[in-house]
Amino acid sequence: MEFKHISVLLGESVDALKVTDNGIYVDGTLGGGGHSYEILRRSDSVRLVGIDRDKEAIAAAKKRLMEFDGRVSFVNDNFSNVLSILENLGIEKINGAVLDLGVSSYQLDNGERGFSYMHDAPLDMRMNKDDNLSAYDVVNTYSQDELTNIFYSYGEENWSKRIAEFIVKKRETTPINTTFELVDIIKSAIPQKARLTGGHPAKRIFQAIRIEVNNELKILDRAIRDFVTVIEPGGRLAIITFHSLEDRIVKNTFKDLATGCTCPKSFPVCVCGRKPTVKIISRKPVLPRDEELELNSRSKSAKLRVIEKIVG
Repeated sequence: MEFKHISVLLGESVDALKVTDNGIYVDGTLGGGGHSYEILRRSDSVRLVGIDRDKEAIAAAKKRLMEFDGRVSFVNDNFSNVLSILENLGIEKINGAVLDLGVSSYQLDNGERGFSYMHDAPLDMRMNKDDNLSAYDVVNTYSQDELTNIFYSYGEENWSKRIAEFIVKKRETTPINTTFELVDIIKSAIPQKARLTGGHPAKRIFQAIRIEVNNELKILDRAIRDFVTVIEPGGRLAIITFHSLEDRIVKNTFKDLATGCTCPKSFPVCVCGRKPTVKIISRKPVLPRDEELELNSRSKSAKLRVIEKIVG
């Protein structure tokens, strides 16, 4: 299957980076190379580090970016390891970075990967197929309480406890192997009346399992702070999120990094010594335009937030 992915908020995110000549930029979620291509196209002297957990994404991006040979370093890793990645490449500072936290269209549409509740496939959902933990493991080995917590925390699913109960009961007789088997269990757990609203009944559960398998939320706050430490003053970090849980972490981490003195107002002088390390460029998230929504329905939940480094 050909790797296809439409980059969301492409122009807006790359414009926000203010790409400069001789700059070094990181695309932490390389995907099909859409954002990277646009960054490299802005200047003949730009160097780029493209990171992705998915080997198939790396292979596709190498083809997409062939014309920029010699200016791109491809790294099959998690963007949360940006500090060690840059150290291994001999790079001390970068001029900006972009993270697109969405699942690629290729991963959703490729039945073999098990990301989608619309395709019957083995339960997998690993962005890096070399990782040990898969969706099968989560569904078939996690306790009922663990499943309930994941479904509620990561999927914001009101029927989390009941769905977990049904999963545990089913696997007592036979393992749950495929996406459609899981979808059937979810449907049977949610009362018919409740299934009439809110989209596909499996949507939130599949999101929750995917987040758990790929450890998507736990790494985000630390990763943002690590990116900020290696960005030069004046450089920017642009992050595109696709659900409220991600966006909340990005928003709160940006706010914390942009906060200065936290001393009580009654103090005559600052004693904490805290200074902001970034300024927030997008007070409100940038949303897709109507034209993009018409061309790509998957962009409807996308939000772009941007910060700029202000201290060394």
